[in-house]
Amino acid sequence: MKKAFQFATLLVFAGAVGAAAQHPTHAPVTTHAKNTSSATKPTTGTRGAESAEHLKSFRGIAAKLNTTPEAMQTAYEQAKSANPKLTRGQFIAANMLGHNLSDKGITTDKVLAGLASGKSMGQTLKSLGLTDQEAKQAEKAANKDVREADKAAKAQP
Repeated sequence: MKKAFQFATLLVFAGAVGAAAQHPTHAPVTTHAKNTSSATKPTTGTRGAESAEHLKSFRGIAAKLNTTPEAMQTAYEQAKSANPKLTRGQFIAANMLGHNLSDKGITTDKVLAGLASGKSMGQTLKSLGLTDQEAKQAEKAANKDVREADKAAKAQP
């Protein structure tokens, strides 16, 4: 549980990610965040500077996943309503894992469902068919992708 919390905390601080080093080894993936016209409207839960900061935290990951920060924020709010314990870091990790593991049939929705059922990220990945070692490698790769994208996003003006 402590590792899951540390992982989630690290991802929260990693926040925004960029699309500098995309690897075209996977087929295009439909992410949990859909680009909709309502995504550009601020919700009652996010206003002013807080809303701008939340959108900024999704800037890099959105670019990496070929969507918008607004769509990511909307998808996060929807996922959070289904699972009130979901953190931004877990949401970002679930999207990154869904993107990276799409060739194994693992989607963002499946990862989020596992988290909503009370499982940790590692337990969720194992329940979706990964070995213990594969789950650890997948989490490590997702964490690395988030850090790299964050760095690329911060380098952009």
